[in-house]
Amino acid sequence: MITAKDQHSETRDGVIAAVIAYTLWGLFPVYFKWTGQVSPAEMVAHRVVWAVPFGAIIIIARKQLGDVRDALAHLRTIVYLVLGAILIAANWLLYVWAVQNGQIFQASLGYYINPLMYVLVGVVVYHDHLGRLQKVAVALALTAVLVLTFLGGTLPWISLVLAASFTGYGVIRKHLAVAAMPGLFVETLVLFLPAVAYLVYGVSAGTAAITTASPGLVALLILAGPVTVLPLLMFAIAARRLTLSTIGFLQFIGPTLQFLMGLIYGEQLTIYYFVCFVLIWVAAFLYAWDLWSRGRTVGKAQLTRPG
Repeated sequence: MITAKDQHSETRDGVIAAVIAYTLWGLFPVYFKWTGQVSPAEMVAHRVVWAVPFGAIIIIARKQLGDVRDALAHLRTIVYLVLGAILIAANWLLYVWAVQNGQIFQASLGYYINPLMYVLVGVVVYHDHLGRLQKVAVALALTAVLVLTFLGGTLPWISLVLAASFTGYGVIRKHLAVAAMPGLFVETLVLFLPAVAYLVYGVSAGTAAITTASPGLVALLILAGPVTVLPLLMFAIAARRLTLSTIGFLQFIGPTLQFLMGLIYGEQLTIYYFVCFVLIWVAAFLYAWDLWSRGRTVGKAQLTRPG
């Protein structure tokens, strides 16, 4: 029997894990600025290569080898994970490029838009019904993009592609009964050989940054494994302990920190970007409030349900 104390402990641990995950994701620009002399493609290759051994350690420690074997035993699962691997690699590549090229604001905007894009996919693909607050949130997000595009003269294509690729990745994973960590491990395995081949070619051609890297940079590149895997592990822990409404609130920690990183690194916050972000912040608040309200309603129903 789960006591109130146990439930409180589970929730506390889940919140801590979620905060760690979203904080790490939010501070990604710092890491990619530190490794700015490494090209985006090489950076993604290092993320994949070093994520495999680090991920293997976690898989073994969590006794999830059976889950990995199950995933590899079904062709349909493998096909979906390959598609997921392609989408997440494209997402990583564009994100690193955006940070290195002074487009942190657009990256931040993409991850604010991401949950709202999930809502649109739910309507179009799964025929979900939008609540009133969700309709307002989506309308505000669309207005924000239009303001930046037509008044600011900047189509936020980086934001849209980041949001679309991660939404597509999420939809693919939604169809698979594979836990987060085993799924990521299989995806990195799929990308491992191409990543190794890319690095070997770069080293042999003398174009890879690692060939002339300082010991400090080499250490940072090896850290690409933990940097990639740890946030997802923390998120997996949080997802098992928290309600969707709680995660809905906490997920905005990441893009908010990224926005602050954009300010710290001196990106120009034009009036149109500011208006765009204000609209997105209101949309994000309404989205999170809607999730929280629904979560409270479900929670009260569960409390009054016999048994």
